[in-house]
Amino acid sequence: MIVACQTIELWSRVVKDASMSRIQLYDTTLRDGSQGEGINFSLQDKLTITQRLDELGFDYIEGGYPLSNPKDEEYFQRVADLKLRHAKVCAFGMTRRKGVAAAEDIGMQALIRSRAPVCTIVGKTWDLHVTEVLRVSLEENLAMIRDSIAFVKSQGREAIYDAEHCFDGWKANPDYALQTLKAAADAGADMIVMCDTNGGTLPEQIAEFVSALRQQVSVPVGIHCHNDCDLAVANSLAAIRSGAIQVQGTVNGIGERCGNADLISTAANLSIKLGYDVLCEGGIQRLTELSRYVYELANMNFRSGQPFVGTSAFAHKGGMHVHAVNRLARSYEHIPPEAVGNERRILVSELSGRSNIVAKTSKFQISDDNQMMAKILNAVQDLENQGYQFEAAEASFDLLVMKQTGLYEAAFQLDHYRVHVENQAREPMTEAVLKLTTASSCQHVVGEGDGPVNALDSALRKALTPVYPGISEMALVDYKVRVINSAEGTAARVRVVIESRDRNSVWSTVGVSENIIEASWIALVDAFEYKIHKDRGLVRS
Repeated sequence: MIVACQTIELWSRVVKDASMSRIQLYDTTLRDGSQGEGINFSLQDKLTITQRLDELGFDYIEGGYPLSNPKDEEYFQRVADLKLRHAKVCAFGMTRRKGVAAAEDIGMQALIRSRAPVCTIVGKTWDLHVTEVLRVSLEENLAMIRDSIAFVKSQGREAIYDAEHCFDGWKANPDYALQTLKAAADAGADMIVMCDTNGGTLPEQIAEFVSALRQQVSVPVGIHCHNDCDLAVANSLAAIRSGAIQVQGTVNGIGERCGNADLISTAANLSIKLGYDVLCEGGIQRLTELSRYVYELANMNFRSGQPFVGTSAFAHKGGMHVHAVNRLARSYEHIPPEAVGNERRILVSELSGRSNIVAKTSKFQISDDNQMMAKILNAVQDLENQGYQFEAAEASFDLLVMKQTGLYEAAFQLDHYRVHVENQAREPMTEAVLKLTTASSCQHVVGEGDGPVNALDSALRKALTPVYPGISEMALVDYKVRVINSAEGTAARVRVVIESRDRNSVWSTVGVSENIIEASWIALVDAFEYKIHKDRGLVRS
């Protein structure tokens, strides 16, 4: 831990020696992010995310479009009463409608009623959109931009102008694109944000156009990129290096189509790699926490391979890699995981060498026993040859180690189990019967459930909770099945991975069999055994 802290301190010193100019982070998770497929935030979700973003030091938080729905309208009334310490809340809206004065436009009026201190106005830059989508003249579009920005400023609000399809417009008709941006600047915009709305622009083009705009206007420039070419973060960084001072994006890159620039990666790169001042003190070290918090509220699974904050971002599997990491972490890590609040993980598989086993078994204090290390490695390789995978089931690996070293104490002995599924008229009914023996009693119980696994889980709980009361706080949170040898058809072997949790930790277990119920039973028993051994203090999660 001391070494980790010293490493972070070294990185911090590098950052402080860099430019340290402030780059504004503008979060649009609650508006642009919520447009992603399957994402829906409740009003309370939006308020709690706002508070969390403010705690970390985000500069702007776009809450939504107050005219679009009652939830967004109420959000702005509720958020106005929050005591935010750093962030400014932004209300999003469009330029006034054609032929309507800005003061009389219902969209403009909704922005002002929102009480948001910042109004973000989106307008058309691409002449194609002006003539074919809005169906107005090029001159009318310029007037719509000027009038809308001027009206917002007249109401004492900060005005951010989002230039939609800015780069496509610049490519198609650079003269007119520049006119639209100058119209916003002349009307008093506090920030002009160049939007790669279709996500099709390359980093060098982003850099070229940002540099060109900065030579034409004195207003600060920002960047808003979509990820359709998987370049949103790279494009955002290119814009910053060319003089932009604000990055718009979303937490975890969620958003419409392929998503937006991921502010998690963007913030980490800006701070750690480029030395810019972003977030508040300690905010970068909380990026992993923020990422997972938003995933939970959005009811999304974590993206294990997500840069910086994913569970696999600092996971090492190959024996040679692990050996090197154990000697010198930075030999295979571009930053210390603690710098973004993440952690190093050593995975165990058939590719593992002795270094992996030593690293994973250090908590059992057996790393000096070479013969035992070889025995554990052989067991892992034998089981993986049958279809087991332990990198996603570390609790099963811990139990395997305990069995190999004599530390394992069986919580019960199974006599038999039986699962019965009856297809009734309305819905199937599943019943599990099992008989087992613990140290103090023999249990013969019946459990009902929505399916075989749920029924077995119910029966195990009935039998074991009187003896091991800690089981009552344990819950199954995920269940995955994968066919291993698909060439065997319906007789193929399957691998089941079960994720469980209690009040303190989450753990995963694995089972393999040609019978899906048996594979599930093996993984389920491991989940219960791990909880019992954890409560006994025989294993640390």
